[in-house]
Amino acid sequence: MPESAWKLLFYTLSWSYGIYLLFFTDYPFFYDPPSVFYDWKKGMDVPTDIAIAYLLQCSFYGHSIYATAYMDTWRKDSVVMLLHHVVTLTLIAFSYAFRYHNVGILVLFLHDVNDVQLEFTKLNVYFKHRGGVYHRLNDVISNIGCLTFSISWFWFRLYWFPLKVLYATCYSSLQLVPNIPFYFFFNALLLVLTLMNIYWFLYIVLFVAKVLMGQMQEVNDVREYDVEDSKKTTTAKKKEARLQLPSALKEGMHLKNGLVKDKRL
Repeated sequence: MPESAWKLLFYTLSWSYGIYLLFFTDYPFFYDPPSVFYDWKKGMDVPTDIAIAYLLQCSFYGHSIYATAYMDTWRKDSVVMLLHHVVTLTLIAFSYAFRYHNVGILVLFLHDVNDVQLEFTKLNVYFKHRGGVYHRLNDVISNIGCLTFSISWFWFRLYWFPLKVLYATCYSSLQLVPNIPFYFFFNALLLVLTLMNIYWFLYIVLFVAKVLMGQMQEVNDVREYDVEDSKKTTTAKKKEARLQLPSALKEGMHLKNGLVKDKRL
């Protein structure tokens, strides 16, 4: 739970700052995605407000790589999560170094919103059984959160992300800046990011399918290793331990009063 609380705080602040940059300043990137390459040139200055966002995101994902590998609970998609953090940190670092920072702000905004909803929903899942008592309000909020999270994931990452970001980087960039450097490198990383978003969306679809078919009675994380399988494994090991004969008996000896005695005819 502390992990989710910390992530919720960070993503809320990060996404709020992205809203400020895209909707309360003069940056037209959201409504006019090709504008990320207007007046682009090598070595151009990075505005201070965008540099602050980059500093925060770079430090967060640098820590996330270490946390996923050595601190967080290992899940079915942990390898993909680790790859995601590496790709994201690479995009952040190189987009800043080669002055693709305008694109980066748009990418971060379209992704952070889902993380806010995810961590908020996870907290309510934890809270609904706090203190050994069932809390209906947290259960209802977690169910609504899962629904809005599923819809927003598709809308922001699988619809707006290709429509705004990939369109600008794959097509508009060549129209506005012919022979733009690192074209294939950055677009390849963005396409990898898109594939990972599709991969995680399959988990969301799996979750919805389980709920509709009645296989899941409450909100749960389908990425976790199957609890029932682990219980079966533990039970099987206990049965196997009970069936194992003492090594002394296997060697032709018997136990008496806890002591090993030689078997005599």
